[in-house]
Amino acid sequence: MFAASIGLAILALALAWPVPIALAKASWPARAPGTALALWQAIALSGGLSMIGALLAFGLTPFDGDLGSAARLLSGRLLEGPLPSQTGALQLVALAGAVVLGAHLVLSLASTAVSTDRERRRHRALIGLLSSPLQGSPGTRMLDFPAPVAYCLPGVRSITVLTEGLVRVLDAAQLRAVLAHERAHLRQYHHLVLLAFKAWNIALPWFPIANRAEKAVALLVEMLADDDARREVDDASLATAIAIVGSPWRDGDPTAASTASDELVPEADPETLGARVSRLVSPPAALPAGARPLVLVVSFALIASPVAVLLTLL
Repeated sequence: MFAASIGLAILALALAWPVPIALAKASWPARAPGTALALWQAIALSGGLSMIGALLAFGLTPFDGDLGSAARLLSGRLLEGPLPSQTGALQLVALAGAVVLGAHLVLSLASTAVSTDRERRRHRALIGLLSSPLQGSPGTRMLDFPAPVAYCLPGVRSITVLTEGLVRVLDAAQLRAVLAHERAHLRQYHHLVLLAFKAWNIALPWFPIANRAEKAVALLVEMLADDDARREVDDASLATAIAIVGSPWRDGDPTAASTASDELVPEADPETLGARVSRLVSPPAALPAGARPLVLVVSFALIASPVAVLLTLL
């Protein structure tokens, strides 16, 4: 068990720093965003499981790695004592750390999900008051706002929100591209992926890679939605629509920020928009034939390794 704890600690350290940094700097994810997204999810899940598993495996070394026997021995003696002779302070700290870390991550996910859902409900209620249905496009609302903006609100009754400023400046193909992009987000449940990485970032604010991972995943889901939209419109129309939606409208209208609808309208990240437009204007070459299966195998192995160790502890 001690060897397993060391191995998981090394894996956790690798997934906490060098591996995510290398992936965030790599150029190949733009060539296969779906595959890269699977790898990011594997890194996050495996990293969390490895940290918990390393602490558990080390804490259970005096009990031959048996979580059940450790629970039975410790449960009745933590308060009354004495503790089993083979149990040291480091083992107890490791066991407590595993429990606290696991609970912290789960509670952070639950808390983030609840707060996000509450904010979306509030947002949806305001949209219902301040917008009107877009003719010929079910599930789409048009907001009286001068800036060219589009976004979607997931939920039981998902909606896509467009502004009058957007509808006014886009042609038919560009508008179709925007709608296809937003509906792809809803259909592929990208909000759930983003929620998990947002919760990870909130749970570990001192963990620099959590913020980097959240930004990288946000870009990948945008690229996935772009790829879905490309099935309906040409790349030029989509790229133009993205550039228009991301135009720095507040710079040109200093009074826009005081409009009644302003708090409903999210601002786009210029860096993300630039990467998306560049990818459409100069499409990168596809990955070699065996690259995607290899990345998926690595992703599976990353998750399977800590899971296998944790199962031996039960």
